[in-house]
Amino acid sequence: MDYYCVTVLVAVLLVTVGTHIYLVRRRGRGGGRCVPPGSLGVPLIGHTLGFVRSMRANRVDQFFRDRISRYGAVSKLSLLGRPTALLAGPAANKFVFFNPSLVLGRAASLPHILGERSLLALHGDDHRRIRGALMDFLGPEMLRVHVGRIDAQVRQHLQDSWAGRTAVTVHPLMKRLTFDIITALVLGNNNEVKGALDRDLVNIFEGAMAIPVNLPFTAYRRSILASRRARLILQGIMRDKKARRRLQEEEEDKDDDLLSCLLSMTDNHGQQLLSNDEIVDNTLATVVAAHGSLAALMTFMVRQLADDPDTLAAMVEEHEEIAKNKAPGEALVWDDLSKMTFTWRVAQETLRLVPPVFGSSRVAVDDIEYKGYCIPKGWQVFWVADVTHRDPRIFPDPAKFDPSRFSTRMPACSFAAFGAGPRMCPGIDLVRIETLVTMHHLVRNFTWKLSGERNTFVRDPFPSPLHGLPIQLRQAAQRLS
Repeated sequence: MDYYCVTVLVAVLLVTVGTHIYLVRRRGRGGGRCVPPGSLGVPLIGHTLGFVRSMRANRVDQFFRDRISRYGAVSKLSLLGRPTALLAGPAANKFVFFNPSLVLGRAASLPHILGERSLLALHGDDHRRIRGALMDFLGPEMLRVHVGRIDAQVRQHLQDSWAGRTAVTVHPLMKRLTFDIITALVLGNNNEVKGALDRDLVNIFEGAMAIPVNLPFTAYRRSILASRRARLILQGIMRDKKARRRLQEEEEDKDDDLLSCLLSMTDNHGQQLLSNDEIVDNTLATVVAAHGSLAALMTFMVRQLADDPDTLAAMVEEHEEIAKNKAPGEALVWDDLSKMTFTWRVAQETLRLVPPVFGSSRVAVDDIEYKGYCIPKGWQVFWVADVTHRDPRIFPDPAKFDPSRFSTRMPACSFAAFGAGPRMCPGIDLVRIETLVTMHHLVRNFTWKLSGERNTFVRDPFPSPLHGLPIQLRQAAQRLS
């Protein structure tokens, strides 16, 4: 009897696996249609293991470049168990960013970790409604009133963690600064939960680009559990804000932070515009995205300036000119930021060479055609920022750091650090404000040089320099107070 049961189970397993392989291969051939050239790799596994290894070794750009070199700007492969079309170039980026038949995949790990009602998991009317609500807070008109608040936090951070030291490790400090700023803007002055939320963010990051296998001891499992804990924290804060609002204790500053702002929004019938789940999921997604990408950008700007005296001198000159018209200790304001054009070009050039997000995928909800090839419904479509960011036809001498590239217009969708179209990063203004304010105080108060290797970093999933980028530090003047 046991032998019979085992035989049946083995037969069922073989049929199931064989059917899956057949269906994947059939989809890979597009049912006879003209699908992109390439291969789907090993059955079930495809190219996933090679992709993950290349990402951990910071060779993910080379992974995709090798395929482009072999098959051209349109090719196929298999990632995370799904046939995938790899598209390269500005026209491909535009096709991906603006095509309504391409949506973020539900099988991707980030939507599962950050919530089923976050922007990453939605499309269509729900996406437009929630994005519009977030932009009411993250747009320039709202954020401009927070410039002084961000300025005060940057000064305090530099005074506490940089001043008086001869050596620091940059990346952990930038993560601390960005975490403190984003949580203050998103949650308000709620210091009690920051420690717990900060610890959970570490695990959330580790699982964000992991293979989505929800088993014990995997990074993905730890990330899921950390996300649940973080969501419980945010739910508790939301309940407290609702209770205080009923007592009219926060009536005057109810829109001072993102969570309060989202809670205060109502529809035409006076009902809460976003559901509780939508508010929690998108608050968490905002904290995770802003925290990781901002810290990476400012860390790599520090790395670049360490051995680029010409760029540093030009930045110092720009910021000293702004400081001439301000009283000692006077906070920066919105109009000051508009004068930091060179500093923002330095930030853009840093993002070109080290994009916080190397690329992402969409899923075709209909059969679509691109450059004569059919991409069947259900396929993933993958774009890679680095392919255009290092294209010599768009950026001559692409390995050279040259902020002047961004003083002229470039082809649409060739610079993809923030994406484009309806899914363009909603936090672009926050990135700009925090970067400019931080660099204003950093370059005027400190000089530094690297203590380790310059060009070594990994992705986790955001780029992270080896050993956190240790530097030797010297304070230039007492200007922080």
